[in-house]
Formats: sequence, C-alpha cells, structure tokens
Amino acid sequence: MYFCRPERAADVAAIRAILESAFPSSAEARLVDALRASGKLAVSMIAADASGPVGHIAFSPVTVGEAAGLGLAPMAVLPAHQNQGVGALLVREGLASCTQLGCGFVVVLGEPEYYGRFGFARASNYGLDNEYGVDEAFMALELKPGSLPPEGGLVRYAPEFALVG
Repeated sequence: MYFCRPERAADVAAIRAILESAFPSSAEARLVDALRASGKLAVSMIAADASGPVGHIAFSPVTVGEAAGLGLAPMAVLPAHQNQGVGALLVREGLASCTQLGCGFVVVLGEPEYYGRFGFARASNYGLDNEYGVDEAFMALELKPGSLPPEGGLVRYAPEFALVG
C-alpha cells in the first residue's frame, strides 16, 4: 500500500536516489537539490510504502507575465514500483497540495496521454509558450478558472532549470 506525504529533511538522500534511478542522468536530482537550496520547492512530496520512499514529485514557481503558478517537474518513481499507480498518486496528491496553497495553475512538460488523465491540456490552447520549444508535450491545468492570462504568454521557469539543463 502506497501513501504520500510532504518531503522531510531525512528524505533528501532517498529522493536523490529515486531521481537518479528513474532518469538517465543526475540532472533532475541536481535540479531538485538546487530548487530546495533556493527555497523554491513550493510542493515536494514523496510516495512511500512500508520499505520507505519509492517516488517523488516537485512543483516550483513559474510565471506568465504577472501571473504566477507552479511547474510540475520532475516526477519520478523507482523502476521496481513503476506501473503500480505510484505516479498517479503523486500527481493527484501534488495537485491537491497546489490547490490548498491557492495556486491558480500548473504547467508540465510531459507525456500528453499520461497527464491528460489529470485534466492537463495542451498549453498552446491557452496561448502559452515555453522556453524549450515544445508544443504537444507542454501542458497546463487551471486550478482556479481565469487564473491564466487571457492573452497567454511565455511561461518562465525558475532560473535553476537553466543551471542544470
């Protein structure tokens, strides 16, 4: 049985191990470390079972002009626990935490079929662009209707994203 909770200081090494095992390089682990060090992990949650942490999700500030939201990145699950609902649990619980924080919208650069299950839609439908030149895989979800600028605009991520890319 899996459960989610906010990360704790004691989880940092396990989160790094999860990220390094789920991605081909340590870039995502370095990104989370940099966001944590700069105080920009608005939401950072782990999924765990009786053996300990098995997944992690992070949300950090993004802006579209004057509008502020959160970007979901990265999300990772230990390979042995993938395809068992851990990622979906992390996304649902993470979005619930974003809503509790009063966040108006969330963006993600990810698999459209996967994130579409949670209500994400192509960000270009909202007139949103990104710094990475991605269209179909760049998605947005309004948690509060009207929170995205009606004119759209360029979504800017925290500067830490450029440091580890």
